[in-house]
Amino acid sequence: MNDHSQPVLVACAHGTRNPTGRRLIGQLALAARALRPGLTTTAAFVDVQPPTVVDVVRGLGESATPAVVVPLLLSGGFHVHVDIAGAVADHPSAVAARPLGPDGRLVGVLTDRLLAAGADRDDQATAIVLAAAGSSDPRSVQDVEDTAALLQRDWAGPVTTGYGSAAQPPVPDAVAAARAAGAQRVVVAAYLLAPGHFHDKLQGAGADCVTAPLLPDERIAAVLLDRYDAALTPAQ
Repeated sequence: MNDHSQPVLVACAHGTRNPTGRRLIGQLALAARALRPGLTTTAAFVDVQPPTVVDVVRGLGESATPAVVVPLLLSGGFHVHVDIAGAVADHPSAVAARPLGPDGRLVGVLTDRLLAAGADRDDQATAIVLAAAGSSDPRSVQDVEDTAALLQRDWAGPVTTGYGSAAQPPVPDAVAAARAAGAQRVVVAAYLLAPGHFHDKLQGAGADCVTAPLLPDERIAAVLLDRYDAALTPAQ
């Protein structure tokens, strides 16, 4: 299969100044390519680092190259519904896929990160605070709440949500509320793809421990490819 037989997958991340975060996002696109030989992938960003998704999509459009922009984002907020939607709106050969989450496979990765941090899924006195970056878009908040509900199925203790910005409650408040509700141990589950500014902030939220981000994990590359494929399949 040659590189021109299928649209380019534009992996669109938020962007970070954290070098480890940049490397892990880059490796995610490479992992997708390894799972789908012949697929051309390229990176784009909505903030912090170049190239912007607008510039990448415009460049592909100028050469009439079909593209699917897959948000490397865990929920559908402003970046998905405005930045990415706007980038593809003027280019008929480009389409936008939905974000990576919610997805049961991401919840599986979250559970593995929690177990690796020493959390006991059968302990009703261990509370989990699912910590997301946060958005003022209610659709993004709903995506995080839906992810928490999926995680709760695997967890005996309470699972609540906390946010880094724009949405309520802030993570430290969510941790304090879990303790006030009787939790003997509070674990923050970092609902983040990679390390960076927000993951660093979680260390000061008052929890007993904070999990590692979701990457690296091959399941996330599989979700990425599913989003790509779904965007190319007309709704039935």
